[in-house]
Amino acid sequence: MTTKPEHLFDRVTEWAGLVAFATRPMRTAQLGIVSGRRRMGKTYLLRALVERVGGFYFGATTATAGESLRQFGAALAEFAGSEVPIVFDSWDHAITYLFGLGARERADKPLLIVIDEFSYLVKAVPELPSLLQREVDRYQVEPSGARLLLCGSAMSVMGGLLSSNAPLRGRAQLEMVVRPFGYRDAAAFWGVDADPALAVRLHAVLGGTPAYRRQFLADDVPLSLADFDQWLSRTVLSPLSPLFREARYLLAEEAEIRDTALYHSVLAAVAQGNNTRGGIAGYIGRKAVDISHPLAVLEDCHLLVREQDAFRAGKSVYRITEPLINFYEAVMRPSWARLESGQAQQVWGRSKERFAAQVAGPHFEAMCREFMLGDGIEMLGPDAGFGEIGCGIVADSAARKQIQIDVAVTQSGDGGHMAAVSMLGEAKWGVTMGVNHLDRLVRARELLAGSGLDVSNCRLGCFSGVGFSDALRERADQDSDVLLIGLAQLYGRT
Repeated sequence: MTTKPEHLFDRVTEWAGLVAFATRPMRTAQLGIVSGRRRMGKTYLLRALVERVGGFYFGATTATAGESLRQFGAALAEFAGSEVPIVFDSWDHAITYLFGLGARERADKPLLIVIDEFSYLVKAVPELPSLLQREVDRYQVEPSGARLLLCGSAMSVMGGLLSSNAPLRGRAQLEMVVRPFGYRDAAAFWGVDADPALAVRLHAVLGGTPAYRRQFLADDVPLSLADFDQWLSRTVLSPLSPLFREARYLLAEEAEIRDTALYHSVLAAVAQGNNTRGGIAGYIGRKAVDISHPLAVLEDCHLLVREQDAFRAGKSVYRITEPLINFYEAVMRPSWARLESGQAQQVWGRSKERFAAQVAGPHFEAMCREFMLGDGIEMLGPDAGFGEIGCGIVADSAARKQIQIDVAVTQSGDGGHMAAVSMLGEAKWGVTMGVNHLDRLVRARELLAGSGLDVSNCRLGCFSGVGFSDALRERADQDSDVLLIGLAQLYGRT
């Protein structure tokens, strides 16, 4: 197999999938869709692929159909080694010519064709997917070595290429979403994996977006936890930094978003903890039915995710998936004028509690669920391997209160098996966890048992970013059902 370049960090699975697609020994045209939010390194990945296996690469720009056609012809001429640009009279002509390369010259050898920023082209040339469909269908009968990869960052546009009655639906042999690095890989990428407390804070602000380190910050990395405040003030919170307005740009770049003020209000509502449909509507002063469209668009853009309640059918909450947007809405947007005037240190000094409550805390909970999707599930034994990981609320009607479960591992019932709960967990970012936190989980387990769920193998997990009281540690030593998971375990350092 074509080896992954050393300069390409991680992306082992993505690289293997792309190489397999590009070198597949088929005598029919193949189509692949590569998508992912901006700054994920898609272009970096695809350029490395073209360098390794050869082929044609075209990066579209925001241009008219005519200008894009001239750029496309010039790129094809360069690929063919011609000093004279290839002139096409229409995109119909250009696409026919492109697929003809794979048929006439390379029918017995795969020819990789990459069209990057495809969403720009679709905006200028709406008929392009139909033209591609015609040629893909044609070269299912006639021999072709064409391996066409369409790549784009507008998630709503790229997701729509293969949906419903779209022309290309059912014609792709590869559909890849390039996602942010997980929290462990992100810590290694930034070189802070030896300091989990710093790694969590950094990930809560910038997530796993690879471009932010080298392209945006020129390798300006916080040296230690003590340097984090100064680093944040000179980078994300500084109007001189490219990251300062990045959250706004991420929203504005999505093709389906028109009224950015409304969408920022929706995101702000979620960042402030109003994460139900009714809560969001009440926060922005709209009826719940009026926010259905913006919520759907934000989900399609992969900026919001709706998480189903693990214990209450039909109930769900929304969570912002892009940490930088969450940080912007919770910390930066309320003090934007002061930040623009250069008062980063003052704003940050007054925002630390809000950061802990609205940014780091919820982010830590999501990290704990990610941990249980990976190595953490092994702590529960072999029977929990296929459990669903989520969160939810257990109602305690006797006490007239609700118990928030931050990490839940459940199995749906089938056949003669009852629906079961393998784990109930509580996650606290800035609080030393004590016996009172464990007692809430014990009560939740009792209530779930009373509702008919099998909790006979249910472990109780306490996740903490600070630590655990001596009394809680003593309880854990005495009860094998109690698990204490700190930052060292989350980052695989024990």
